[in-house]
Amino acid sequence: MRLYDAHNHLQDDRFGGRQDKLVSEAIEAGVVRMVVNGSCEDDWEAVQSLARRHPCVVPGFGYHPWYLHERTPGWRTTLQRFLDETPGAVMGEIGLDRWKPDLSYEDQEDAFVWQLRLAAERNVAVSIHCLQAWGRLHELLRVEPRPARGFLLHSYGGPVEMVQPLAKLGAYFSFPGYYLHERKLRQRETFRHVPPDRLLIETDAPDQLPPESIAGFHALSDPTTRKAVNHPANLAVIYTVLAQTLDQSVTTMAQAIEENFRRLFGEND
Repeated sequence: MRLYDAHNHLQDDRFGGRQDKLVSEAIEAGVVRMVVNGSCEDDWEAVQSLARRHPCVVPGFGYHPWYLHERTPGWRTTLQRFLDETPGAVMGEIGLDRWKPDLSYEDQEDAFVWQLRLAAERNVAVSIHCLQAWGRLHELLRVEPRPARGFLLHSYGGPVEMVQPLAKLGAYFSFPGYYLHERKLRQRETFRHVPPDRLLIETDAPDQLPPESIAGFHALSDPTTRKAVNHPANLAVIYTVLAQTLDQSVTTMAQAIEENFRRLFGEND
């Protein structure tokens, strides 16, 4: 079975330099392609390096709202350069966040809209983070240019009532393993309303661990803190359990997800 990870952060320091080994283990588990999302200027080079070493990596470059306070005066030029220099690059992770404590909302919309317009101009997929700003995100997506190929709402946690309106604007919705925890019933139920041709799956590794009790779970820890982190090979267990949750054959669901992934992110494999 061919597996596609719509969103992770393989460049993260919490992997302790084991990225090449983790990619090999993910491929062994069936992962064919993975979108690796940069979050700020400091990690874009690491994302680019991973993409050059591993054909399965779809590189993403963008400014995450959590790190906007770190941006340099020339960040826009730098972002455009990485997109120009990196074949198959997409935009992400970008977004809006009114949830994180002490995070300033000032400048978030300006940065988001500029990056969204750039993605639309180049018609590249864009991966969007949104927390407690769904209404405003919908407003901006309605009035601003969007990539004709669509955009990803990563770890979609918005209201079920917004699924269809967002899908009409070109949204795809990715399901993370974290939603397999019992306390995430509402989020799992929301995904029953996602159109089959807009469903994707992600690990968000090293974050959003699925339940460790699931058969086939790949354990991994940060070598510095010893805290558990998500392994990119856990994509396989997410596929299996989500198919059961949606009352689908995992083979049928995997075929649909492959088609959805290739439609949004391109056919490079």
